[in-house]
Amino acid sequence: MSMTGGVLTAASAMSGAARLTTFATFASRGSGDEPPVTVPRDPAREAARRELAKRMYHENDPSLFQRALNAFWEWLGRLLAKAASATPGGSLGLLVVVLCVIAVLAALWWRLGTPRRGPVAAAPLFDERPRTAAEHRAAADAHAAQGHWNQAVQERMRAIVRALEERALLDVRPGRTADEAAAEAGRALPAHADALHAAARHFDDVTYGGRAADQETYRRVARLDSDLQRARPTLAAGAAPDGKTG
Repeated sequence: MSMTGGVLTAASAMSGAARLTTFATFASRGSGDEPPVTVPRDPAREAARRELAKRMYHENDPSLFQRALNAFWEWLGRLLAKAASATPGGSLGLLVVVLCVIAVLAALWWRLGTPRRGPVAAAPLFDERPRTAAEHRAAADAHAAQGHWNQAVQERMRAIVRALEERALLDVRPGRTADEAAAEAGRALPAHADALHAAARHFDDVTYGGRAADQETYRRVARLDSDLQRARPTLAAGAAPDGKTG
């Protein structure tokens, strides 16, 4: 409540009380020929309550929102006072603790990124329009030249899988996911299995996980693409190498 509102309310209440006092005094005196009138305590209290309940005495009262806000700030002040008294160093110690908590939360946010809801099921690796591995590599290089690392990683991973399909190391399957492709290719190229799984994880992170790739991430996926082009598959026992691999 402001000082002006408090003064006006108090003045109004005093004015009402003064009228009640005058009325009671006049009633008690009565006329000179009649005995004085005495008002019992309970009816007098009820009359005063009804008088002070009139709207004219509450025009400057704070609103419901203001009262709730004042109650909140009072509660917060008591809470902080209790926390400061329970913390070594008082208010300064509490400030240090709050700053440490903020620093930890900021570090976690910087390290993990903004939390995102994970996909219920991974979407297919390729879109509806089929392209060759060379086309995917060209698209990846174009995105990388513009600093669009997320798109560059996606296209380079698609180039890897399409190249393995073109070499018949993977069956052509439109609905295949990046994780499935990495698992299947890792059996034919076990020396690169870990790198394939890492590339698939990068693809999922930027496509579904809300993470941002960087230049180093793209370089790792591009290096894997170059290595796989020179890699020879590990054939099953008794199988003869074909002329398409190498």
